[in-house]
Amino acid sequence: MLLSLQGTFPPAILALADGTVFIGNSIGATGTTVGEVVFNTSMTGYQEVLTDPSYCQQIVTLTYPHIGNYGVNAEDVESHKVQAAGLVIKDLPLLASNFRSTETLSAYLVREGTVAIANIDTRQLTRLLRSQGAQNGAIVGLAVGEAVTQAHIDQAIAAAQAAPSMAGLDLAKVVTTGTSYDWTETEWTLGQGYGTQTAPRFHVVAYDFGVKRNILRMLAERGCKVTVVPAQTPAADVLALQPDGVFLSNGPGDPAPCTYAIEAVRTIVDSGVPTFGICLGHQIMALAAGARTFKMVHSHHGANHPVKELATGRVSITSQNHGFAVELDALPSHLRATHLSLFDGTLQGLEHTNRPAFSFQGHPEASPGSSDIDTLFDRFTDLMEIHKNA
Repeated sequence: MLLSLQGTFPPAILALADGTVFIGNSIGATGTTVGEVVFNTSMTGYQEVLTDPSYCQQIVTLTYPHIGNYGVNAEDVESHKVQAAGLVIKDLPLLASNFRSTETLSAYLVREGTVAIANIDTRQLTRLLRSQGAQNGAIVGLAVGEAVTQAHIDQAIAAAQAAPSMAGLDLAKVVTTGTSYDWTETEWTLGQGYGTQTAPRFHVVAYDFGVKRNILRMLAERGCKVTVVPAQTPAADVLALQPDGVFLSNGPGDPAPCTYAIEAVRTIVDSGVPTFGICLGHQIMALAAGARTFKMVHSHHGANHPVKELATGRVSITSQNHGFAVELDALPSHLRATHLSLFDGTLQGLEHTNRPAFSFQGHPEASPGSSDIDTLFDRFTDLMEIHKNA
């Protein structure tokens, strides 16, 4: 049975900044939320998507029609809370069935205070976003017993139009950790759960611009003791820890305002310490080297994005989540493009020609998504091995 057959969920409104309005049902918290409305094409992994800090101040539309059918659990989170500003789906199955499930999606959204809407035509919404690009929106979740009025609709449109543009927003400072901490948890395996790294070969300092936990787990799995530091940590403090490598995490917002990070990364890369960046970290590494970034009209969110490695011609299916990209035609001479998107030709990877530093725009840790390109973590450990033995 689907939500459309059930009448106990109160109404909700999704309004876009251009005045487009959808009426559906509230499946989360009562209230109003605003953010940039984007769509994600992943068929699974809704809990990981919701808790990904890269979705800070974004309302996520999931294109797969049935969301919530396997419930949620305490293990499949990428941070300590729901980070997305809101959730938009088509159908919420009334039954959630999975041996790991501990809670329904709707109950989870309510507990997390997340405003969400279901029972709208997500195909129409996706086509609109695809043709016109991401735009700001607002979800208004009404209380039980309330009915949608013109005043509610006007309020939702006004909230969407008043929401700030993602361009120029430094959100890394919003989602980062307040203090440094050590990470030793390794990857999840069936029947055992998460493991612990007890005999590390490398020490990695990871900048938290909005880091996903599975990135840290994959580093720990490969023999790394990981020290996670806040986004605004100076390069001198990082280098004083004498790391074998420095990792630059994913994160939300515009990379250009993160001048503190750009300056720190420039110093770290120039020091010769192996450096690996993902997503926002990739963009920050590029800016630190003199490249430029831009706000994409059509952002990348999903787990089915084909990316070509230029050196080998190999095509990998990758997980993507970004609204900014590095300008391919403006790379300085000491940067080399390594990967391109086969969807739109945008830059997906780069490397320094004179330093042990490289980065990737997508998410090789997947979660959700393909593990086709997780070998980038192996490349990072190989660089650290060479550096240690030099």
